[in-house]
Amino acid sequence: MIVKIQGANHSNFNPYQKQFNKQAETVSKQPHSDKLQISEQAKKMQESEQVQSQREIRVNEIKQAIENGKYQIEPKETARKMLNFWGKG
Repeated sequence: MIVKIQGANHSNFNPYQKQFNKQAETVSKQPHSDKLQISEQAKKMQESEQVQSQREIRVNEIKQAIENGKYQIEPKETARKMLNFWGKG
């Protein structure tokens, strides 16, 4: 004789509940969105009108030199500055 014992509230049994719980847990573990932080020094640089005007003057000088065909590129100087920047010079 086989006897099956069932709980008092067997009608609430959901065979997919375990899988549903796993999916809900995975969604809650997803990483938060990225954050952007700007240093105080960078903020000061952005707010500085003097830096902006100096940059604008320099950009206009370069544009003018390019338009006139007088802009000279010095490859060795460029390479030296790149190496110094990356700490290999």
